[in-house]
Amino acid sequence: MKKLLFSILLLPLHIVVAQQHQMSKSYVVPDDTLVQQKLGKWQDLKFGLFMHWGTYSQWGVVESWSICPEDEGWTQRTGPYAADYYGYKKAYENLQTTFNPQNFHPEKWVAAAKAAGMKYVVFTTKHHDGFCMFDTKQTDYKITSTKTPFSSDPRSNITSEIFNAFRKENFMIGAYFSKPDWHSENYWWPYFPPKDRNVNYDPAKYPERWQKFKDYTYNQIQELMTGYGKVDILWLDGGWVRPKSTIDSSVDWQRTITFNQDIDMPRIASMGRSKQPGLIVVDRTVTGQYENYTTPEQQVPNEPLDHPWESCITMGNSWSYVPGDQYKSANQIVTLLVKIVSRGGNLLMNIGPGPDGDWDPVAYDRLKQIGDWIKVNGEGIYNSTSIAPYSESNIYYTKSKKANTIYAFVLSEKDKVELPQNIALHLKGIAKIKKVSLLGSDKKLKWTASADGISINIPASLQTNNGLSQAAVFKIQY
Repeated sequence: MKKLLFSILLLPLHIVVAQQHQMSKSYVVPDDTLVQQKLGKWQDLKFGLFMHWGTYSQWGVVESWSICPEDEGWTQRTGPYAADYYGYKKAYENLQTTFNPQNFHPEKWVAAAKAAGMKYVVFTTKHHDGFCMFDTKQTDYKITSTKTPFSSDPRSNITSEIFNAFRKENFMIGAYFSKPDWHSENYWWPYFPPKDRNVNYDPAKYPERWQKFKDYTYNQIQELMTGYGKVDILWLDGGWVRPKSTIDSSVDWQRTITFNQDIDMPRIASMGRSKQPGLIVVDRTVTGQYENYTTPEQQVPNEPLDHPWESCITMGNSWSYVPGDQYKSANQIVTLLVKIVSRGGNLLMNIGPGPDGDWDPVAYDRLKQIGDWIKVNGEGIYNSTSIAPYSESNIYYTKSKKANTIYAFVLSEKDKVELPQNIALHLKGIAKIKKVSLLGSDKKLKWTASADGISINIPASLQTNNGLSQAAVFKIQY
């Protein structure tokens, strides 16, 4: 299984490291009971959709990072403007004048995500480059600006259209928002050249300028909290924008933080929750009251965590649209989902829309395959919790929160599931077993129970011709 795990998670370096984040060493339970209740509801949803989308999709380059003046693999510039940083940044920002995604139909995404079993969505309202996919009043660098061709389209307020479409199908709504803003003159002040991802001046030396940036950030988040219907999650990225005292020196990228970049999270969270009661706030990697769940990125923890968490993982290799991206197979995605859920987490799977406003056809195909599997086996995924021994070999366990039922997922390395003659489940301490069944099959199974667990006899007819794909799920009722 280690070999299979690495085949799934060992992604290209320039994709993984650009936003690689460490899991928090400690977790603070939110003191707001409404937040606690919403977190509980969110944890039961298990499977969500993430979307990185912006003007950068026109070039098919990594989102935002190519304008960051750091000498790293994920910030490398390509194309006709690559030789000169300032010329490149100007051309990058000029992408606003050609962005016109005429094939944008969020209802199509909703239908595919719902059929796949996804239950919540997180959308990039603004990434680090500062381009806003919503109708902010704070800047003209936005999708609804007259500088942007798509502004004349009645669907131009893309964030509003996406939130409304998904909300109609009872999805929980999440607003991704980047705390750093590399377009703002109060973050990257034109007086100084930017030198890395951080603010390019000392906020302590220029407090009035930094206050303007804090107000700008607050005002934009307030717009999202008041003008876009019910929002359940405020997903804040850019963990280097934080009070300096919270920096973890053991994390490599945090060592590059030069200045105190306190954005005043108490003020932001208080406002957000006054407008959206119970709002889950995810101030990524900034441990404390405002990181209501943690977000291991492109990785699956080896064991259950003692707090709410979500693995955010790309369906392809890239977070944003790249022509010819290599998408994970349905088998790999189901394997990721099962492993994450067995450890008590959620999977937030990213799909990057293209410059035309639609997904790659491969993404729709993958979602359909996942949906076919979910229809048969979803009862072992949703409203579940982890249970020891969590996993053994290629078998992973979950327990229903609503009934005395355990599910054993037998992962397959191939699309077609083949089962052995006998399967041993080392489950201890459960009461008398009432029934053991195979989801998707009506054939009765024979089993024997002992102090070491359960031994299930698999009929010959179910070993190779069971009609199952990706993973078989045994339901143990006791």
